[in-house]
This record gives sequence, C-alpha cells and structure tokens, in this order.
Amino acid sequence: MNDYSYLIRRKVFKLFGAAFHIYDPAGNLIGFSQQKAFKLKEDIRVYTDETKRQELIVILARNIIDFSAAYDVFESSTNTYLGTWQRRGFSSLIRDQWQLFDGSGMQTGEILEDSAGMALVRRFVANWIPQDYFVMHNGNIVATMGQNFNPFVFKLKVCISPQNTLHPYLILAGGILLAAIEGRQN
Repeated sequence: MNDYSYLIRRKVFKLFGAAFHIYDPAGNLIGFSQQKAFKLKEDIRVYTDETKRQELIVILARNIIDFSAAYDVFESSTNTYLGTWQRRGFSSLIRDQWQLFDGSGMQTGEILEDSAGMALVRRFVANWIPQDYFVMHNGNIVATMGQNFNPFVFKLKVCISPQNTLHPYLILAGGILLAAIEGRQN
C-alpha cells in the first residue's frame, strides 16, 4: 500500500454481515474484509485478498456494543499497535466525528464529516447526498474521504496527503469504520 489514493467498497444489500474490498488507484484489490453479522463485539480483520491467507490489519472493539465505542488498530504482520479510533457518540448523531488516540491515550487527530449543515440535511432531508470527511492529525488535514452516491454499493474514496505522518493502515481502518459503523447508524 504505497500509493496515496484508495477505494473502499461495500455492498449495501447483503443479508448478513458486510464485505469490504479495498482497491488501489489502478483498480487492483489490495484488501478484503468480511464482517460477521450479529457480533456483539467487533473484530474486523483485513486481508490482502478474498483467500484470507495474509492478514494486514486488525480492528478490535474494546467493549460490547457501545454508542461511543473505541476500536484499537493493529498492523498484523508485526502486531504493532497503530492507534485507537473512538466514535463521538451523541455528537455523531448530528455530524459524524471520530477521535484518534495514540498509545498513551492522547488525542492526536480526528475524522470529521465535512459540515454540520450538510450533515443535518443528509440525516433529515436527503440521506442520498454523499458524505465527505477530513482526517486531521496534529492540526493538519492528512487525508480526505469522499463517498460516491450509489444506492447498491457503498464507495468511499480515501486520498492520503503526501505530507501524512500516520500509518496508511490507520487511515484505511478509519475509512472501514465509517463504512461499517456509520453505515449502520444512518
């Protein structure tokens, strides 16, 4: 995963669970995750492909079903802790917000939906308007995420800035959480 632009894709109409595919700019599959249905505690694993032979990322919920859940992100090959994404529960009802914490519990970043006004329009007037997000780290925008409107397939384009200092897996984990968790909420 060396490039700066990725696409996270999830089928909207799937009876149980969810499947996510991550593509590079050339359209090559570089990541796959299959989320199980009816899990009380999220355990999301991202593999290099659908064979699930090589694991890339593990995203583990700290608690059972939590409105402001925290998700620890690990790089699988080295079992390295990359950070924690925590959903801002009640604030996310109006505008999707996630906080990023480092290993010492310090907030170092966040994911914010583009604007509170557009977020309200999306939630109460026209939920088909695509969402856009900013990923902030130490006060700088290090990535943007933009949803493409498609009623059958959720697509989230993730563009990582060349000045980004976060591990790209941590940003992609944030995108997967948006697709998995916010997708269930809205």
